[in-house]
Amino acid sequence: MSVADGKQIEYEAVAIEIANAADARERHAIEAARAKLVEAELAPLRRERLQRERDITVALDLAGEYNATWELLSGISLDGLRAECEQFLKDTESLWHEVLPEFAKRGLGMTPAELTRADALALFRAREFDAYFPSKRMEDAISRQVREMGIDPQASGRIRLDTGEREGKRSRAFCSPVLIPDEVYLVLRPHGGQTDWTTFLHELGHALHFAYMRPDLPFEYRWLGDNSITEAYAMLFDHRMEDAGWLKRYTELGAPNIARFRRAAGFEELHFLRRYCAKLIYEVQIYNAPNWDALPDLYVDVLTNATTFRYNRADAFVDIDARFYAARYLRAWQLQALINETLVERYDDDWWRNPRAGPWMCSALFGEGQRELAHEQAERVAGKPLSFAPLVRAVERMLA
Repeated sequence: MSVADGKQIEYEAVAIEIANAADARERHAIEAARAKLVEAELAPLRRERLQRERDITVALDLAGEYNATWELLSGISLDGLRAECEQFLKDTESLWHEVLPEFAKRGLGMTPAELTRADALALFRAREFDAYFPSKRMEDAISRQVREMGIDPQASGRIRLDTGEREGKRSRAFCSPVLIPDEVYLVLRPHGGQTDWTTFLHELGHALHFAYMRPDLPFEYRWLGDNSITEAYAMLFDHRMEDAGWLKRYTELGAPNIARFRRAAGFEELHFLRRYCAKLIYEVQIYNAPNWDALPDLYVDVLTNATTFRYNRADAFVDIDARFYAARYLRAWQLQALINETLVERYDDDWWRNPRAGPWMCSALFGEGQRELAHEQAERVAGKPLSFAPLVRAVERMLA
């Protein structure tokens, strides 16, 4: 991909380049080149794919239109979750507009009115904390924590790590369970600093889930089911980066910096929750829209209003996780909060280093695959329904 100044950037590395660009003009130039390429080449392909998926699904004649069919097959109410998202955006609106100017000024020297999606990548990169999260310590520190809670972090070799830089490697990390539970890959392309630690923890949560699944489970419970379950375990681990005790024990932050870092983490958490609520609200309207040419403007309005960061029309058909995966993420956020509360009740605030906690998780959580829906597991494990309430409380504590 060619930027205005003639600089060539590999497309898969664009997000990394933007996040690491300290100068706003450089970020915006890279973003403009990316958007131009996406609008010309990628967006038409994604739009066609979404339209074909809708047409094929409706043709099955299971429940009429696309959204109703997805609800029938998933067991999740889109209207119900959308209403929860709208309420969450209302409940956290004043808090968001209170803290955004502070972080935008301190992190980027910008006002909220100047912010774009590209600036969000740089802001949440949080370069000021890089020294406390050296890449050379990441795998050892996190592996030590997992061992302390009574789990082999590589599951006797079933989990294979690919965390180095490589040309052409995807910028977005992922976990690939090739053969559950015997062959699971964790793939991460380094961005730098605390971003890599959070991402590694997230993908490790996935990997542990797949590698410690009971091998005698039916295929459907090992490979299919409600992905909110595996996303909840991934978030349960990446949320250790919001835990003061965990940060003190496994990172180099030191006590004086922990409160400041947790406040930044709370700001980032609030942003991503608001972003994904907006994504779901937008995506629910896509498949029943009479005019898809109007969707780019709708996308910009919904996402920009929720986050303040100005979004690009080019991404209206690209910034979509297929088959309402945003719903899986949102329910996972809710579920991980309840699982964390359960672990605290069972094994104290520092459950993440309690050698009794790991075996229980492998048996009661990971081992069961995805045989339950997220709300079913919430009732079984925590005895409570899914909701945004514990997430709001956690964010408010971090931002206090």
